[in-house]
Amino acid sequence: MNERLIAKTSPAAPKEAQIIIGRTRITVLTPSLVRVENSKDGGFLDAATQIVWYRNFTCPFETSEDKKGITITTKDAAFHFNKRRKKIDYVILGGKKIAADNRNNLKGTARTLDMCFNKVPLQKGIIGANGVAVMKDDSLILGDNGMPAPRPPVKDTYVFASLSPVEALRSFFAVTGRPPLVPRYSLGNWWSRYYAYTQDEYIALMDKFAAKNIPFTVATVDMDWHWVNVCKEFGYKPIGEKIYVTPGWTGYSWNTKLFPDYKKFLKDLHDRNYKVTLNLHPSSGVRWFEDAYPDMCKAMGMNPEEKKTVRFDIADPKFIKAYFEILHEPYEDDGVDFWWIDWQQGKKSALKGLDPLWALNHYHYLNSTRGGKKPLILSRYSGLGSHRYPLGFSGDTFVNWNVLNFQVYFTVNATNAGYTMWSHDIGGHHFGKQKDDELYLRWIQFGVFSPILRLHSTKVALSKEPWNHPTVEDKAIGFLRLRHRLIPYIYTMCRRTYDEGRALIEPMYYNHTAAPEAYKYKNQYYFGTELIVSPVVSPMDKETGLSKTEIWLPEGTYTNIFTGEKLGGGKHTVFSTLNEIPVFAKEGAIIPLSNDEGNGCGNPKSLELLIYKGEGGFTLYEDEDDLSAEQGNFVTTRFELTDKDGQTVFTINPAKGNLSLIPEEREITANFADLSFTRAEVKCGGENIAFRREGNKIVFSCKSASGGVIILK
Repeated sequence: MNERLIAKTSPAAPKEAQIIIGRTRITVLTPSLVRVENSKDGGFLDAATQIVWYRNFTCPFETSEDKKGITITTKDAAFHFNKRRKKIDYVILGGKKIAADNRNNLKGTARTLDMCFNKVPLQKGIIGANGVAVMKDDSLILGDNGMPAPRPPVKDTYVFASLSPVEALRSFFAVTGRPPLVPRYSLGNWWSRYYAYTQDEYIALMDKFAAKNIPFTVATVDMDWHWVNVCKEFGYKPIGEKIYVTPGWTGYSWNTKLFPDYKKFLKDLHDRNYKVTLNLHPSSGVRWFEDAYPDMCKAMGMNPEEKKTVRFDIADPKFIKAYFEILHEPYEDDGVDFWWIDWQQGKKSALKGLDPLWALNHYHYLNSTRGGKKPLILSRYSGLGSHRYPLGFSGDTFVNWNVLNFQVYFTVNATNAGYTMWSHDIGGHHFGKQKDDELYLRWIQFGVFSPILRLHSTKVALSKEPWNHPTVEDKAIGFLRLRHRLIPYIYTMCRRTYDEGRALIEPMYYNHTAAPEAYKYKNQYYFGTELIVSPVVSPMDKETGLSKTEIWLPEGTYTNIFTGEKLGGGKHTVFSTLNEIPVFAKEGAIIPLSNDEGNGCGNPKSLELLIYKGEGGFTLYEDEDDLSAEQGNFVTTRFELTDKDGQTVFTINPAKGNLSLIPEEREITANFADLSFTRAEVKCGGENIAFRREGNKIVFSCKSASGGVIILK
């Protein structure tokens, strides 16, 4: 096994963290997380599993005994272990005795939204409305050789107990691994369609987007990049093989009729600032007509003259090695930036209990670290622990309002499973209300304030180009531009996820656990630290042209970033035109936006700061996008806002870190969105400098190393 494909784990807990009672072992992992193992033969599980990779840490705890068992007390909770039942039967949390079960589990997420036209059942998460949740780990062992293996007869249970969902989630990340930092380019707009484009057609479409100033950063090519009609093209006859949907669903050879020079195609996309991903359906293995078939046969010890299919076997380390080195890495060297793994073929493999989807996600993600770059895949959810393999592809949904409505809740609630980066088919995949321009626009607006905005549809559905929705074309383009401008903010929030375990999207109760309303408004969420969002998910009133959204705001003052309307804490009814959705900035919010032209997504040369009255601060994170987060090559810039005695002071502190990663001098647009002022003064390096005022905007240039100060009166 390539060393790159062996996950680095630290699964054995120190002895001082363990309590052994007969054939039961209790391990105190964090102040809010305790593990209980019940063994049939007296042996315990110190190996990593598919879900849990880390247990090598301790936290202080005390024990006391009673007639029924023992109580393990940490700074956050007391866990009572019942000796007869061999389980933690209750937890004392905040002075209350709470059963250690999932009766109040707030659920997590689901494997897919394929064929969803309304809702799907959600699996259990690790957050309880009462602070308690239970996770059962029956996943396979992940061996030191990087391969899954059967687990011993040990019942393995984790009990989470915390009044703070954030702390419970951090405990989950502590044992499973923290969410990685995704590449910056993935946070822009994606173009995708299941359609048999020719090479020239695809490039022409990208050029049309550029001509209309519609910024995309990722170009997706669905399965038609490879040969699909293999029976006609090669005379292929599937004999005794299990084929999913069509014989051409799986493929590894470029269709030269559509792409006569695929290397030039990839280069042309890169020259236009696009990253490229290709779709994979690997279940049918490698057949005799594939370009790589002879090399695969050689690697697997087969005779290519026999034309036997090289069977897909993700449980075989020899196949895994060949799968990457022969089928994928050469295309990566040609310019494929990452892969879209579209596995839909069930959960069985040659190893009992090994879900091929999990294995594909695991090994593809690890292999995408090749060259030290930030890894990335697009694939389906394969259970708890899947947050280690972003991004999530939620599947083929129907085009209707019910799906949009559920998709918002689905995305928000996934945080309860640690799954922070869902990517949906924005606009819906197929069937339903394909010609509903209003629905199309509202879906894009949700996409702007979701982890990933990836337009997509099937070949028989109305394609998602804005000009195919003429009544809202300009509005859709405006929101796609807004998403692109938001990349500096969203990328900083993704770094926060990596550093602090705080998701880009969090349910309201993550910050307001004691407020009943925080649990009721399920389609409302924090989008990073500065914004509260409640997407429009129902049609507008035909007479007024307005859509109605019921929202709840915590204590404080909030400003609608589209209308300027200010609201205090409490319940509100918000009416929105097609130009807006309820997005509220908190007092003192500072939101960095790119002002650069085009579809580039690097650290901006021109930066706009959207600023709201109050006291606040924001630290902008920027790095070298091609390198992994662990390499520590980054720069931060701290912005601070004070508002006292009729004077507002906005400070841009000197940037810290590797300053070569950002422009030496930047044009700054300080947009004081809800402030009125008569006089302004701007200083850089301690000296007054010239600036330009455009309404509430102050525009100037300053050196990143020296920072600047704006004083408003």
